[in-house]
Amino acid sequence: MTELVDATNQQSRDDVTEQVLAIARRAKIASRALATATRGTKDAVLEAIAQALVENSVRLIEANALDLERGRATNMKTGLLDRLALNEERIIAIADALREVASLQDPVGEVVRGSRLPNGLRLTQVRVPMGVVGMIYEARPNVTVDAAALSLKSGNAVILRGGSAAASSNAVIVEILRETLETQGLPADLVQTVDPFGRPGGVALMHARGLVDVLVPRGGADLIQTVVRESTVPVIETGVGNCHIYVHEDADVEMAVNIIVNSKTQRVGVCNAAETLLVHKDAAERILPAVYAALAAENVTFHVDPEAATFGADGPVFVEATDHDWATEYGSYDLAVRVVDSLDQAIDHIRTWTSGHTEAIVTASYEASERFIAELDSAAIMVNASTRFTDGGQFGLGAEIGISTQKLHARGPMGLPELTTTKWIVRGEGQIRG
Repeated sequence: MTELVDATNQQSRDDVTEQVLAIARRAKIASRALATATRGTKDAVLEAIAQALVENSVRLIEANALDLERGRATNMKTGLLDRLALNEERIIAIADALREVASLQDPVGEVVRGSRLPNGLRLTQVRVPMGVVGMIYEARPNVTVDAAALSLKSGNAVILRGGSAAASSNAVIVEILRETLETQGLPADLVQTVDPFGRPGGVALMHARGLVDVLVPRGGADLIQTVVRESTVPVIETGVGNCHIYVHEDADVEMAVNIIVNSKTQRVGVCNAAETLLVHKDAAERILPAVYAALAAENVTFHVDPEAATFGADGPVFVEATDHDWATEYGSYDLAVRVVDSLDQAIDHIRTWTSGHTEAIVTASYEASERFIAELDSAAIMVNASTRFTDGGQFGLGAEIGISTQKLHARGPMGLPELTTTKWIVRGEGQIRG
């Protein structure tokens, strides 16, 4: 009986693999339709998708309500529920982001560099689409739209694996995207999903090397590391957001409190929310009571070292911090707090525990800020600004397909250029190599 079950399971996996590979083949063929598409064609598609999403708001919100109901039933964290939720305002914001992507310069065909060799050959290196982009992500319906918009504008087909938490929302979004593509005269297979195949579909997508050109995981640490380990398709690793704020000894209290509160609580479930606060010992007496008061009003729990605990008045909820706290991306109303002796100690702490996403310094010292910038190696460094600005939309990219914490090809918020590669074009007049 066991052998029969194993054989049946293997056949089922093989069937899923074959169906996902068929999807990838269709995506590869469909991508050719964008190879010669003008910017005007692509922008018209994005405008049409934006309009269709708004027109289908009721349908989207009803589907999203099913996802939220399942999330609450499985005790999904408040921050993750917030990331999952759609309402009319958020759908309008998604549509606006689509229109912003449409307004951006088309990267395809951009000349990166060029030269004329002594033998008369004319060389140009130009941006071209990747071809087929795979996207594996969690509980984020807006990512479905962002990934499709950026892929289409940069000339790519996209295959989506959005996860079970947003299954109902994503199914409706993909239907709208495919319907709109067809009405605009483009292949619906430019946007496809492997969600109906569950996790085996995601695994098959990771192994579709030769058909899928690049894979972008976006979500929690477990998801990202699983894709990095198991994928045979080239991966752009996006980042877990263990983001830090360091308050230097000369920091202005009001500025520091505003930045910390915004970084931590504006949206707690996102990867650019602050998770650890480091305060110079000479600023702690001025800064921490005000920070505790402001964040306690937001029901934040503080995971503190012994010295940070001494500055708390009545009200804050304190938990003794451990190494686990310094390493954690909470995604919730929790904040790790440590008092440090110096800028050097703050930098050492961040180097030890950072995920390489975003770090911020609050200071009046140009010298301190320049050292902080130079000596830390995260994808984004903020000086006297909230960590929440590490975002494709905020950076003027229209949207983002993820925030890369790796160093090859793309780093930080990834917009249109990061979804292209290059090709060399050599034009001659009969030259041969001697």
